[in-house]
Amino acid sequence: MVNVPRLVIAAPASNSGKTTVATGLMAAFAARGLAVSPHKVGPDYIDPGYHSLATGRPGRNLDAYMCGTDLVAPLFAHGSAGCDLAVVEGVMGLYDGASGQGELASTAQVAKLLKAPVVLVVDASSQSRSVAALVHGFASWDPEVRIGGVILNKVASDRHEALLRDALDESGLPVLGVIRRAPQVATPSRHLGLVPVAERQSDAVDAVRAMGERVRAGCDLDALMALARTAPALADEPWAPAYAPVEGPRPVVAVAGGAAFTFAYAEHAELLAAAGAEVVTFDPLRDEKLPMGTAGLVIGGGFPEMYAPELSANEPLRRAVTELALSGAPVAAECAGLLYLARELDGKPMCGVLDAEARMSERLTLGYRQAVAVSDSPLAAAGTRMRGHEFHRTVLEPAAGNTPAWGMHQPERRVEGYVQRGVHASYLHTHWAASPEVARRFVEHCRAFPAR
Repeated sequence: MVNVPRLVIAAPASNSGKTTVATGLMAAFAARGLAVSPHKVGPDYIDPGYHSLATGRPGRNLDAYMCGTDLVAPLFAHGSAGCDLAVVEGVMGLYDGASGQGELASTAQVAKLLKAPVVLVVDASSQSRSVAALVHGFASWDPEVRIGGVILNKVASDRHEALLRDALDESGLPVLGVIRRAPQVATPSRHLGLVPVAERQSDAVDAVRAMGERVRAGCDLDALMALARTAPALADEPWAPAYAPVEGPRPVVAVAGGAAFTFAYAEHAELLAAAGAEVVTFDPLRDEKLPMGTAGLVIGGGFPEMYAPELSANEPLRRAVTELALSGAPVAAECAGLLYLARELDGKPMCGVLDAEARMSERLTLGYRQAVAVSDSPLAAAGTRMRGHEFHRTVLEPAAGNTPAWGMHQPERRVEGYVQRGVHASYLHTHWAASPEVARRFVEHCRAFPAR
């Protein structure tokens, strides 16, 4: 049984202040000495970085589309083990999910799967009495979603607060917090959302501290904790990356990190380690060599377009990556990793492993995808079906090599990515917890590589 007190922080729409409130709550409760488990609904990589900074624990994603509904509670249980409280930040509006698929992957669905009370964050900046109608509509839309209270965000004054409270007195839902407009809790954004923690360093620390202070000052933490404790026990067994590791020496799998490559799910490294790999992180912006004994390479997503000159200037590492890839070593590259392996990015030389050029685009490519592996690679056998997510403002030309990585089946049919030698490179972000065999397969290929 999993009996962790928990809250889901949701909102009627995006840009209502979910990240500020959720991160602030995490920081405020952590400051009380509680072990707080941070979670994020959906595929987003950036918000969990702020959650991790607030709590000192890995920010983890709960994505019912990529991982399936059956894995949501087990992944939650895995991440929250031993914690005093779990805070789950929602995605978009409370009832918004995968396009055209009902409640799938919505915050509401995840709240129901976790049997967790919902706290609705309302941007009250342009309303007074209407807030009651808004809250009533969200609370009554799905009787299986239990909204336990409201936090009013961006409140202008004492009089504004009084008007809002009077209106909500009739709703039957308590006001659990009131947060005034505060520029200092804002976090800068750009083309793919918030600027990641790794790029802001001390500024991010200051922002999270400010969020915690504002939430602590404006919210009833005792009432919120009491609400969290009303969540019933879950019967789900915690997910675990525990399967028999590949026998033999532990191959070194180098995983790209640093400011340019911040997109990673914590479970990927856990799965690689459980499969028998020694996982070593390196920074392509600073390190001129791959980790000693590297037998495989994982380059995830991030913002290489923001660091193209610096990545290009690190010629020793680019050569090392190219030599490793051309030698046939297993390389798994997603999105930013795909661009780093290309011949150039916005005119700046990259690794040149792939005969392709990348550039920034005005068009945002965003959404869930269904995919099937076109051919065998160290990551997936031909015919392997996976669900994933695309999230980028770049274009790669050509989009696919002679041997593509994936055949896409949603929203349109196309092939995408590259498989050559040991390289599997694609724009598609995947969550390996849904298909743990890919981590084991990758480690098996890494172990076999030195003998080639």
